[in-house]
Amino acid sequence: MKVGLFRPLAPEGIGGGYTFEHEVFEQLLECASTSKHEFVVFEDLGDHKVTGNTTNFKQALRKRPFSAKQLYRSLRSVSQTASSVPTPTYRWENKWIRDRLVRERIEFFINVSPEMAIVDVPSLMIVWDLQHRLHPFFPEVSSGGEWQRREDFFSQVLKRAAYVVTGTDTGKKEVQMFYGIPDERIRILPHPTPRFALEDGAKDTSTLAQFRLPPNYIFYPAQFWSHKNHVGILRAILHLKEKENLLLPVVFTGSNQGNESYIRQLVQTLQLDDQVFFLGHVSRPALRALYQNAFVLCYSSFLGPLNLPPLEAFALGCPVIAADIPGSKEQLGDAAILVNPADHLQIAYALRWLFSDNAKREELIRRGRERAGRFTGKDFAKGLLDLLDEFEPIRRCWSADSQDLLRS
Repeated sequence: MKVGLFRPLAPEGIGGGYTFEHEVFEQLLECASTSKHEFVVFEDLGDHKVTGNTTNFKQALRKRPFSAKQLYRSLRSVSQTASSVPTPTYRWENKWIRDRLVRERIEFFINVSPEMAIVDVPSLMIVWDLQHRLHPFFPEVSSGGEWQRREDFFSQVLKRAAYVVTGTDTGKKEVQMFYGIPDERIRILPHPTPRFALEDGAKDTSTLAQFRLPPNYIFYPAQFWSHKNHVGILRAILHLKEKENLLLPVVFTGSNQGNESYIRQLVQTLQLDDQVFFLGHVSRPALRALYQNAFVLCYSSFLGPLNLPPLEAFALGCPVIAADIPGSKEQLGDAAILVNPADHLQIAYALRWLFSDNAKREELIRRGRERAGRFTGKDFAKGLLDLLDEFEPIRRCWSADSQDLLRS
């Protein structure tokens, strides 16, 4: 089959989305030589440096007369309440993109980015979460028409996809429950531990020096969305400060998505200014160093079922406390301490436990390193290639030329 995919669209500041898209895309580049399919990447080489072993493609990468940055802005513009230009009804309704795929005789389309899907070409859709259904009250999944946009997007795209890929059995059940997708069209591929975290390297303290952080800090790399529950961590360290005279520093990284000012104000209100450090978005080398030197990752997000930071922490020798939400046990196993994210006392007790029991901390580090290596980007890419092989006998039943009818 002739398989199309777009170069990753998410900007670096978006966090986990950026990491996941690039991980899968680059591993597909490297695994292409093991596949009998032909791949075409739609991209602008002037804006993006190609990484990975591109010689493995059966067809050379082609430059396209549109920019991935422009494409991303086009797709995201629907989320803006005011715009001087018309926007699609849904994030995936971009006829000019669909027409270009048809013109190139693309027979199958892999949606690496959750921001885009093309339904008139057989496709595969990767689903991170359906949290607008489970937690519709968080503003980031509900306000400004966002709930309806997500609902329109998933109800159309998932029902049309040849395959829906999710990372856990929990995610699969949610896809079935909310959208009635047949079991045989949903496949589980565990989200991979990012390669940058699995790479060998000495513990980096020099990069960390620029931040002038105290030792034994709690680390939480998360954009400032309300669902990330920075509040739970702040309440936990306040309890330890007031009740046990235990002063634990906390480091927050991540870009502002509308909730940072609220968190900063809460830090002042709770008089935790001396314990909390806001670093903003950091480079990947800095992120590695922050994991390596942290006492613990405290991942308190209410939303899941999949999150990358615990996997990154596992790989980089940082023990993990994570939210006990549907799917977390399946993803993290016994390598993390799971707590109720709504109960700041549980978070506090887990932190105190690790600070008083070094043997437990070392055991978590050992288990985490072992678990991180189970799910790699190469495994994920090979899983996608297997699905292409599976679908080929179906796709060869009609000509790519017949898709031209869609453009009329």
